[in-house]
Amino acid sequence: MALPSLFDNLRLPVIGSPLFIISGPELVIAQCKAGIVGSFPSLNARPQSQFDEWLHQITEELAAYDKANPDKPSAPFAVNQIVHRSNNRLEEDLETCAKWKIPLVITSLGAREELNNAVHEWGGIVMHDVINDRFAHKAIEKGADGLIPVAAGAGGHAGTTSPFALMQEIRAWYDGPVALSGSIASGAAILSAQTMGADLAYIGSAFISAKEARASEDYKQGIVDGKAADIVYSNLFTGVHGNYLKKSIENAGLDPNNLPESDPSKMNFGSGGNTAAKAWKDIWGCGQGIGNIDEVASTADLVAKFKREYDTAAQRITSLL
Repeated sequence: MALPSLFDNLRLPVIGSPLFIISGPELVIAQCKAGIVGSFPSLNARPQSQFDEWLHQITEELAAYDKANPDKPSAPFAVNQIVHRSNNRLEEDLETCAKWKIPLVITSLGAREELNNAVHEWGGIVMHDVINDRFAHKAIEKGADGLIPVAAGAGGHAGTTSPFALMQEIRAWYDGPVALSGSIASGAAILSAQTMGADLAYIGSAFISAKEARASEDYKQGIVDGKAADIVYSNLFTGVHGNYLKKSIENAGLDPNNLPESDPSKMNFGSGGNTAAKAWKDIWGCGQGIGNIDEVASTADLVAKFKREYDTAAQRITSLL
């Protein structure tokens, strides 16, 4: 199945994943100008009225860029909606998305048919992130237009299934748009995602170190310095299992090798002062692929690096055929 025309202007088959607290208009705009889908969680805009302001800023700046660069237009942008019951802003944020006719909505932590229908009414498409094949079936049954398999090694709320296993199970029955997530932080990994059957790579952790990201300098340096062995998988901080940088756990005075289990009811994405926000600010989410990130660079330079690596990997594969 061909990808929707929405993705026609991509210079690399990549969606920059929405990073809680970290993704703001600056990063999204830079990603889109660099030729990949930029995205952010609506909850990053606080108070809720700021969400409309961000969408205005992103839309206006990308329109100006496209006018000045007709031969190299920007990629589309996406908004992430947290569907979890603790998100008491969901309906209001969805109305704001409708006002701006957001082209791509990424849903997380729950699939809702009525939300998918609402997005379809203004002509948008919905991609839902899933950690296993069972959740993938549920998402499509409820009207999602595409899937984001969050495989082992992904940053944030990640699953534990190998991307090889997850992709082959999904592609056994589903031929629609798929963006694979999990330890993808190089051009070769982007191409590998495609060879496994994905249409797009879904990359988050690598962009935490980008100059435009709203991460602290210590957090960015932690990405640069970190390797796969520096990632800890735990549900202590939000009630849902996720991957985090060991250094941040140690900085909080905790032993990363002896973390207790948490009650899933602790999960909270409310509109202000919530536990999850504090967790992401002080306990740094991160995936296992960061060993390829060796400097704090601009988004444009990082995407250019991925493109060089992607082309080199493609040539290597061609030489083997």
